[in-house]
Amino acid sequence: MRLIPDVVLALALALAYVAQMLRWLRVLQREHYQASSMRRFLARWSSPQVASAKSIDRSKLRRPVTLTHVLLIGLVVAVLARLDVLAAVISVGYGALCPQGLSIKGRTSALQWTRRLTTVFIVATVIALVFAVAGSFTRRPWLLAVAAVWAVPLLLDLTTRLLEPLENRRAQRFVDQAVERLNKVRPRVVAITGSYGKTSTKNHLRDLLGARGGVVASPRSYNNRAGLSRAINENLADGTQIFIAEMGTFAEGEIADLCAWCPPDIAVVTAIGPVHLERMKSVDVIERAKYEITERARTVVLNVDDARLRNWPSRLTAQGKRVRRVGSTTSDASVRVVEDDGRWHVIVEGDVLAVMEPLVGIQPTNLACAIGAALELDVAIEEIAGRLSDVTAVANRSNVVRAPSGVMVIDDTFNANPASAAAALRLLASLPLAGQRVVVTPGLIELGVDQHVENMNLAKKVSAYGAQLVVVGRTNAKALMTGYEGAVRRFDTRDEAVQWVRSSLVTGDGVLYLNDLPDHYP
Repeated sequence: MRLIPDVVLALALALAYVAQMLRWLRVLQREHYQASSMRRFLARWSSPQVASAKSIDRSKLRRPVTLTHVLLIGLVVAVLARLDVLAAVISVGYGALCPQGLSIKGRTSALQWTRRLTTVFIVATVIALVFAVAGSFTRRPWLLAVAAVWAVPLLLDLTTRLLEPLENRRAQRFVDQAVERLNKVRPRVVAITGSYGKTSTKNHLRDLLGARGGVVASPRSYNNRAGLSRAINENLADGTQIFIAEMGTFAEGEIADLCAWCPPDIAVVTAIGPVHLERMKSVDVIERAKYEITERARTVVLNVDDARLRNWPSRLTAQGKRVRRVGSTTSDASVRVVEDDGRWHVIVEGDVLAVMEPLVGIQPTNLACAIGAALELDVAIEEIAGRLSDVTAVANRSNVVRAPSGVMVIDDTFNANPASAAAALRLLASLPLAGQRVVVTPGLIELGVDQHVENMNLAKKVSAYGAQLVVVGRTNAKALMTGYEGAVRRFDTRDEAVQWVRSSLVTGDGVLYLNDLPDHYP
């Protein structure tokens, strides 16, 4: 008589397991198959929530217990009381409903069933089945099946680590193809890295070289091993003279590996700052990782406005490398983009190359880096001057538009570091607005132990500029609400915040959308 209820419960647990898999596979995919991301995001989604309200005062901040906590307590009680069927029922509820907010389908990104994702799913499910079947022969047959539902993130962590050697060997084939392509085409390679500004600098350099032809830049943010090899294999056509390669890193040794098979003639470093601290742990580690880009380059272009990069030229010249110092505020830089009386002065080797209106959405130091790299590619100064007007801002990075409603909108949704956030706030403050200023943000991420303090400081700056703060999500909600002076509006999703902006702001108002987190973040 128990066969039918047992089959129904087993089927319900299987569906709960699949629901958990669909949620956490999407997190794994969005985090580029970083195995450790499973534990980080499990901790984020398991933490108590900050209260959601249209308007909340920071003094009334509270952190209610989540459904996950309630079900977990119930599970522990059921297991200790040897009520294993109840534990299984509780686990079905957890699998179907939790974590609250981490949807199965996804709001900002759907699951892409790639070969790699499918392999991870199959291997993880085989492991779970082995344990579940083995558990059926014990005195408490439901326990291992229950554990499989709750342990999906940890199971994916394990599976990803087990498959990593296989994936590395497969990826090496694409790297080998890229090396063959580079050896055949033999372009001059400009490699660009930095804690921030590398994508903008890459695009600015491409704009300055655009009319020449034979210039290929790695698309979007294809800046790791897989992305860079793909960019070369798919885009490096015969006759390409210059290849601009963006290089990113999450750990020491990664840029050195990229440069080993894609050696740069010219290396450009835009900035060293507290980005990816969750993985890199300290700015010293970040600096060492970025320095790797200089090892094979004959020429290095450095933003010497950056305090850490200012110490590099002596080390590099001692190694026999040519160094071009660029910047905005450093007086002895060979290329400078200086703001004076509301205009930009582009100065090369002490001579004024151009005087122009500031380019909205473009950082002067990034433009200086691009000009320095263009000069090292033997582009004539006159050509560079003629193409400055062709330089455009990168999409979603401090782009300013006027909405049909008359509201001025700054789209800075792709910038996510303290320096760019401060620049975006200055831009909002500089707009000639008669009405209110609003900042919509989920805060800054990947800042390690400094994340709470950095987001408190961000909120304080918003207050100092007299802007209203609208907080999206709960990842940094407590820090932002604590740092802001006054009432804060908070919404669970960016779409809800956008709806409020559209219904509340009018001509003469301005809004800054500062950073945007995909919905695998709480």
